[in-house]
Amino acid sequence: MAEALFQISGLRLDVPDMARKPLFGPAPRLEILKGISFDIPRGAVLGIVGGSGSGKTTLGRALVRLIEPTGGEILFDGQDITHLPDGRLRGLRRRIQMIFQDPMSSLNPRLTVGRIIAAPLCARTGDARVAEALDQVGLPKAFAARYPHELSGGQRQRVGIARAIAMRPDFILADEIVSGLDVSSQAQVLNLLEQLVKELGLTLAFISHDLSVISRLCGRVIVLQGGRIVEDAPTRQLFEAPSHPYTRELLDAIPVPDPSIRW
Repeated sequence: MAEALFQISGLRLDVPDMARKPLFGPAPRLEILKGISFDIPRGAVLGIVGGSGSGKTTLGRALVRLIEPTGGEILFDGQDITHLPDGRLRGLRRRIQMIFQDPMSSLNPRLTVGRIIAAPLCARTGDARVAEALDQVGLPKAFAARYPHELSGGQRQRVGIARAIAMRPDFILADEIVSGLDVSSQAQVLNLLEQLVKELGLTLAFISHDLSVISRLCGRVIVLQGGRIVEDAPTRQLFEAPSHPYTRELLDAIPVPDPSIRW
């Protein structure tokens, strides 16, 4: 079995529940993640799936330490990063990258594509790395001079991927990155990710609410419901013999492309 890049143990996160805050006194706490434990082997592609409010995006953001967990432990390459201070965490940012759901809101509209990708790079390597990253995601070098509003949704998402891989990371978190794209663009982006994982030796966590997308890319899937893992299985096993009723509900929600089959 491959060495674990991420080891997550008993991960918990709660936030103030302002909807139930009394007039006087502190707000009660609302549990978002409830003791989650799993590993991500180096070089693996893990699917994280669940419905709205299941905690999948919160889990992803906790992994890359955009939010700090309330309890539990996150080990990255053997190092505890659960409560690592910003100064020390900054040194790990190159190795841990994220691709966001909405490329338009995550790309600075005032910067060109080239400057967006080059922003975290040093001046000496910036231009060469930008050209290399654009080539790796299938965009011409001339796109470096364009602005985000001049690109299609699929092209903007490729820029988001280029920005992530330009840092040559070990791990990438992709959060619902094809949910806003048409079917053709979805397929192209998924094919691109699959290719980059193989070529660059990436470890990838792919968040989605759509199991049909997960099945295309991921070798293993964890299913979240109400902030807990209700199923963790290889993708093929999960599709052929789901063990939890919630997983079966998610599978039943996948549209079947056959008009002769009635719901």
